[in-house]
Amino acid sequence: MNRDTFIWLVIDNVEEQEKQPMTAGGEEVEAEKNGSVKLKILDEAEETFTGLNKEELLRVVLNLMLLTFFFLGMCAEIEGKINALQTPSLAYLSQLKVKGLVVGPIHVAPPDEAMSLRFEEISDDAGYLDQFRGVLQAAHSKDISVVLDLTPNYRGSSGPWFSSNSMTNVAERLKSALVFWLNEGVDGVQLSGVEQLANAAPSLWADIRAIIQNGTDMDPKRGLLLGVTESSSAEYVSALLSSTGVDLLISNVLTSGDPEPSRYADTIQTLYSNVSQERLTWNLGGRVEGHLASLVTQAHVRLYQLLLMTLPGTPVFNYGDEIGLMDGVRQDSKFPKMLWDFEEELNGTLQVNIWRTEDQKERLSLRNFFCSVSELRAKTRSLLYGDFSLLSNSSSSLVYLRVWDQNDRYLAVFNWGTEEEAALRMNHAALPPHATVALSTNGSALPEGSSVDLMSLRLGPGQAALLKLPYSG
Repeated sequence: MNRDTFIWLVIDNVEEQEKQPMTAGGEEVEAEKNGSVKLKILDEAEETFTGLNKEELLRVVLNLMLLTFFFLGMCAEIEGKINALQTPSLAYLSQLKVKGLVVGPIHVAPPDEAMSLRFEEISDDAGYLDQFRGVLQAAHSKDISVVLDLTPNYRGSSGPWFSSNSMTNVAERLKSALVFWLNEGVDGVQLSGVEQLANAAPSLWADIRAIIQNGTDMDPKRGLLLGVTESSSAEYVSALLSSTGVDLLISNVLTSGDPEPSRYADTIQTLYSNVSQERLTWNLGGRVEGHLASLVTQAHVRLYQLLLMTLPGTPVFNYGDEIGLMDGVRQDSKFPKMLWDFEEELNGTLQVNIWRTEDQKERLSLRNFFCSVSELRAKTRSLLYGDFSLLSNSSSSLVYLRVWDQNDRYLAVFNWGTEEEAALRMNHAALPPHATVALSTNGSALPEGSSVDLMSLRLGPGQAALLKLPYSG
């Protein structure tokens, strides 16, 4: 396994919850012609929060620990070894506020050969068990959790669980493997195609869930169960979360189809209305679909970084999405080599190829923006677990509000237009006349810390911004 062979998981710090009033409100939106949108928000009603008992508080803390963000790593098909995941890589992850890794798949699994599957043995091209134990120890010493991808047929074409005839046998073998890896110290497990096993063998799926989520005799702590589905239907994903009982479910609800803010709005609202926030997951791309920068235009990479990290729930990224890493040239290459040292090369060497130097500068700029968003999200209650209100959507724009109690509120505004600017007019007593730019994809047009008029806000093509609205009582 190389340094590309994992998910980077960031677990936000969970602070003790205050017993304070929490607000909730409704909205009205009035759209105007020529891309202008006028927003009207109904008066907010206050609701008193009376506090939590010990059991409820522990459940809340667990739920908030699920409000993480992931970097999807790839399987061990790329050249490299487990011992490549050492101090430099962990230091890089620390810069991104990473608190966990999802490693793998790294087990022995010849394509489409169920009888040759060996869950508890690491493949030769990935490394060996003592190396993995070293990674576990090093990660845990830095307070980084490790989640292992145990998808059975990760290299094959017959599906993640091989054929229907072998599914029961594979699931039985997985049960003992789960106990083995959890006792080795992994903190959770990721599985693809969870609905296939849950539908075909519900009793076996219940056993697998119990082993992961209830812990083992040697290590009784609760493990994290991540599921992956190919579905792009918000309704189906909502139902699947309920029927499978996974903690988080990675899907294609945002990846499928063209970039359409109105479709995004419907999808987001459907899931937010039917799924508890700590189980919501947002991604664009994946192991099969590829990297963010290969699915959207280069000018929109920052826009999607901001979108995924300001929606309620768990944002999910491929490794390298923070620097705009693109898929390989070959059609089947979704596993490009991670550029770990691009900043060192930029600062320490003179590149003869000017294009490459500019490309490195852009990657560094993307990573800096990504870090700014992730750092703000990690320390901001409204973004971390605040209420979500969809205020506006059109063929090219999207606007929503994140609110948590008496904390600063955040207005996220996006313009997917490629040629025309979007004019947004927000008029209501609940919103101040002006807001402060917290982050912007175009610092020249909307500098951080500058004040903007909410009655005449304009976003250039492909631009997005996060605006701070101070709590005013």
